[in-house]
Amino acid sequence: MRAVPYVICDVFTDRALTGNPLAVFTDARGLDAGTMQQLALELNLSETTFILPPERGGTAKVRIYMPTRELPFAGHPTLGTAYILALASGSNDVELELPVGNIPVSFTALDDGTLFGSMVQPTPTQEPFKHSERVLAALGITRSELPVEQYVNGPRHVCVFLDSHEAVSDLHPNYSALARIEGGVAIFHFDGSRCTARYFAAHAGINEDPATGSAAGPLAMFLTKHGRLPVGQSLTIEQGLEMKRPSKLLARITREADATKVEVGGSTVVVAQGEFTLDLPPLP
Repeated sequence: MRAVPYVICDVFTDRALTGNPLAVFTDARGLDAGTMQQLALELNLSETTFILPPERGGTAKVRIYMPTRELPFAGHPTLGTAYILALASGSNDVELELPVGNIPVSFTALDDGTLFGSMVQPTPTQEPFKHSERVLAALGITRSELPVEQYVNGPRHVCVFLDSHEAVSDLHPNYSALARIEGGVAIFHFDGSRCTARYFAAHAGINEDPATGSAAGPLAMFLTKHGRLPVGQSLTIEQGLEMKRPSKLLARITREADATKVEVGGSTVVVAQGEFTLDLPPLP
């Protein structure tokens, strides 16, 4: 028998019991993929991560699991896991080895002593999307102010821009219909100063997500493409308000020569810790 420790943190917030919760297994050596999947199902959070020794020159190899499947990349698991590694190492620079590649995360101490983390995400690519009418019908609306577009940075994100913050808040989607659409659906409005968003991932068993870090970069990319957000300007995204788990995400698109850089950041708070006792051989 062996104790397998984990911590739970709230990500994209500086206040406990808000933001998006995440479980992080701090030493996943000796756990096979099936055990990781079962642990993620046992905790039943949107994502659970497992820290392993590095293999590609990073700080650690990390695997991300939903209760039903493994993910190549996700935003709040990346930021939250990097925060746990930064606390353990005392370093402000962490690099996570994920299936999409190595993701660097840098931390800055704020005036109140908290650490603000910023990750460089995979640059999202826009892909054709032919199901705009189905998405709008599933959301219970008739139009989007800007074209419905799909972006991919590991996960798929369908971006729907509405004409007001109230329209975003008042949505009552048909989750069964959304579950038949591949990819998550990000609904948002930006008035030049405030951006509010909601995210529905019914296809993955998550009706609504309180903070979606992997979608923040695509939202900023979408706004930049349509001339609503200047290159280099930070975008603050408010999410989770309707779920009573308010979250704050920052995103920024910068360009150097022909390269596009996508940065997404936020704060993290540790709220609990524990351990599982499993029938595993002791570590050497």
